Amino acid sequence: MATENPLRSTGVPDYELEETIELTTAEQVRAISDPLRTTILGLLHERAATVTELAAAVKRPKSTVAHHVNVLATAGLLRVVRTKRVRAIDERYYGRAARMFYVGLGRQGEGSPLPHDFNDFEVAMKESAAAYDAGQMRSFIRHARIPDERAAEFWQKVDQVIHEFDQLPRSGDTTYGFTVGLYPILDYPMLPPVAED
Repeated sequence: MATENPLRSTGVPDYELEETIELTTAEQVRAISDPLRTTILGLLHERAATVTELAAAVKRPKSTVAHHVNVLATAGLLRVVRTKRVRAIDERYYGRAARMFYVGLGRQGEGSPLPHDFNDFEVAMKESAAAYDAGQMRSFIRHARIPDERAAEFWQKVDQVIHEFDQLPRSGDTTYGFTVGLYPILDYPMLPPVAED
């Protein structure tokens, strides 16, 4: 399931984790296809946290957050990275299993098609509305008619930028969203071939 990348720690988050894990089961894809669970995973990009800390951050009951943490842990996306003794109880600190999770295109899991991954653009649309209204939105969209191999090469470069963003030291008072995507458009207009002289 995991790639061959070794465990590493670069300071953010404050525990060792793999670089990438490919999601290969329906259970894993369903686990990340919930807004609260993706928020929990996002918070754990910064540092390991307890269920109590996560519940305070998302302003939800501890029992609700514990359930979602358990779903992520059962799917292999979270793990206990350390414990701390607090009043005769071992407090568990959870961390991500990997810096990035991805669903392999066209992969099958357990003999059936994988469910759709969470639509990050839908999430970004909702998150970015206030920034757009305040004139603080930075975004662009471009289209290019290119071969599949070039699209794959370009996405590898984008992937490097995503990893760089994930590893930025956490500071300041504002959280920024960063959304990227590369997708085929089957009905986009095309110019006719250039006529030969």
